[in-house]
Amino acid sequence: MDYDYKYELAKAYYVRGEYSQASSLLEDVLAYMKGTMYAEESLYMLSMCYYNMKDYVTASHYMTTYFNTYPKGVYAEVARFMSAKALYLDTPDPRLDQSSTIRAINEIQVFTEYYPYSPYKRQAQDMLYELHDRLVEKEYRSAQLYYDLGNYMGNNYQACIITAQNALNDYPYTKLREELSMLILRARFSMAKESVKDKMIDRYRDTIDEYYAFKNEYPESKYLKEADKIYRDAQKALK
Repeated sequence: MDYDYKYELAKAYYVRGEYSQASSLLEDVLAYMKGTMYAEESLYMLSMCYYNMKDYVTASHYMTTYFNTYPKGVYAEVARFMSAKALYLDTPDPRLDQSSTIRAINEIQVFTEYYPYSPYKRQAQDMLYELHDRLVEKEYRSAQLYYDLGNYMGNNYQACIITAQNALNDYPYTKLREELSMLILRARFSMAKESVKDKMIDRYRDTIDEYYAFKNEYPESKYLKEADKIYRDAQKALK
C-alpha cells in the first residue's frame, strides 16, 4: 500500500470518526509526509485522533509538536488551544497530586498570551478558573485537616489559618472563598478557647475582628448563624 493511498484512507477514516484506524495510518505516513503539502494536516489530524479517543496526554504531545513545527500554521491557534484543553481534561481529582493541573494552567496562560483576542479566550478563562478552584480545594482540604487536628502535637489551628489565608491571597476569586473565610473564623475561635491564659484575650479579640470582616463580606452568609454564635461566645469570654 503506497503512502499517498494510506493518507487518503486515513482522511476517510478520520471524517467517518474512526479515529483508531485513522491514527494507525497517520502514524505510519507521518515521516513520509514530512516536507510535503500534506505534512501539516497529517500531524494535526493525528493529534485530533488521539483527542477524540480521549488519550489526552498523547493528543497534547502531538499538538505541541504541531505548533512548534508550524508556529504560523493553519491550525496553530486551535492546536495551542486544544493542547491546553487536553491537559485540562486530563487533570486529576483535587485529592490527588496536582502537578498536571499546574501544567495545564501554564499551558492555558501561554495560549491566552499568544492569542489575547482568540474566540477561544472565554473558554480558556473558564477552564483556568476551574483549575484554580481545584488547587484551592486541595488547600481547603489541607486547612480543614489542620483544623480537625486541633492542638494535637502542636498548634494546628494556626496552620489552618495560614493555609486558608494563603489560598485566599493566591486565588481571591475562588468559589470556595466563603468556606475558607468561615474556616479561618472557626479556627481563630477554637484557638482562643484552647489557649493558655496569657494569650486568650488577644486571640478572642482576633476572633471578633475576624467575625466583623466575615460579616462585612458575607452579610447574608449561610454560615451567619454559626458566625453570630462565635461572636457572642467570644464577647462573653472577654467579659
